[in-house]
Amino acid sequence: MTDQLRSLALDALTRARERTAALTSCVDDRDLTAQHSPLMSPLVWDLAHIGNQEEQWLLRQVGKGEALRPEIDSLYDAFEHPRAARPSLPLLAPAEARVYAADVRGRVLDILERTAFEGGPLVDAGFAFGMIAQHEQQHDETMLITHQLRKGPPALSAPEPPVHDTGPLPREVLVPGGAFTMGTSTEPWALDNERPAHRRILPAFHIDTTPVTCGEYQAFIEDGGYHERRWWAAEGWDQIRQHDIGAPLFWRREGGMWLRRRFGVIEEVPPDEPVLHVSWYEADAYARWAGRRLPTEAEWEKAARHDPHTGRARRYPWGDADPTEAHANLGQRHLRPAPAGSYPQGESPLDVRQLIGDVWEWTSSDFLPYPGFVAFPYREYSEVFFGSEHKVLRGGSFAVDPVACRGTFRNWDLPVRRQIFSGFRTARDAQQPAGPDGGSL
Repeated sequence: MTDQLRSLALDALTRARERTAALTSCVDDRDLTAQHSPLMSPLVWDLAHIGNQEEQWLLRQVGKGEALRPEIDSLYDAFEHPRAARPSLPLLAPAEARVYAADVRGRVLDILERTAFEGGPLVDAGFAFGMIAQHEQQHDETMLITHQLRKGPPALSAPEPPVHDTGPLPREVLVPGGAFTMGTSTEPWALDNERPAHRRILPAFHIDTTPVTCGEYQAFIEDGGYHERRWWAAEGWDQIRQHDIGAPLFWRREGGMWLRRRFGVIEEVPPDEPVLHVSWYEADAYARWAGRRLPTEAEWEKAARHDPHTGRARRYPWGDADPTEAHANLGQRHLRPAPAGSYPQGESPLDVRQLIGDVWEWTSSDFLPYPGFVAFPYREYSEVFFGSEHKVLRGGSFAVDPVACRGTFRNWDLPVRRQIFSGFRTARDAQQPAGPDGGSL
């Protein structure tokens, strides 16, 4: 078991570092040190921050070694310096940041070789190594967002997602009412906000078979959705009026068609692809316009994990096995979501598709602790964000690595955020009429 855990941790750390290198080697030093948006850090900040977190947790905490660069801890403290202020800090230059991160990683691999994976919650089952791999992959997704915001010619490329022609699908599926298990107490690398497992009871509801597509969202735009006050939460209405928002981020109308910018490429908006780069306010307004609503976080997880035949909760919609390329669009293998209805092997027991990968899905829920929550290993990962200011997103996107994506994984962000790889699906109460958008896709 120890050798298996060591191999698992090594694979996760290596995969994350290879992705970090790919995201930072495809542009020059000027792009690495520039701030491409006040919403994001310079890429070089993320690079050194990844190394600094690895040093603090794996070298100092797990390995009990002396600090390599204690003088830079405050520079790379995400809570001490907001993103907009980071370019003015005396950051490590790109070459120095690379050397630092590589030095830390070399020492970490030595620690990994001698760690027994027992003796406390930080090392049990290799948790700290898994936490750091997840942390790096989360910053890799952040850096990919920065690449999307970056102006200029394309710096990244990837093959197109596979095509799965499975014929028409039902517009929605019924999730039966009753109890289910939410969260986890057994997933070894689950983070504190995913814990503990607990029982929830929900009434029956319907949920979309797939995420809402660009074509469906265009219908909302063409019907004047951005100009109808009645569809919008008050803060959302103020947001779109103040910033003159009339479509998802990176979209524009030209020559009678909708175009978008995707990693430096201008292309026609694909109607059958899940809509991307919408805020919670936009998702909520669309759902109201469609006579529906956003699912709660609990509804999303029940649709994704609950097996009505056995009563148990799965790790993933398809079962307990780790994701493969046949199950979901993950890991930046592709630089876009797959068409709605893709990945039939990844559907849930209730025949809901694309719950994992493709796009983060906004839910109606605030980010709150589960009953019995205990902050670990530090309050700043989850606890300081609990409250009504942040909304929960579920499922992961094409930019998420499998190590940072589970049926229990919880993401959260401010409801105004649009630069993230966010989409949504809608739901309705079981007793509510289907409305004019019912039927098949």
